[in-house]
Amino acid sequence: MTYVAPAIKDKFESLSIDLKNVILERDVQLNSVHDLISVLEEIVEEGEAEE
Repeated sequence: MTYVAPAIKDKFESLSIDLKNVILERDVQLNSVHDLISVLEEIVEEGEAEE
């Protein structure tokens, strides 16, 4: 189950619903902004690889 630390919850909530759902499906631990950025970078890289 994905965990979003209270310290970055506001940043996570500012994302689009679709993007939040993709992150939640990944079952990751988001303890810091760095963790969130890393997951977002992975999503972008995967999207670019599909094109």
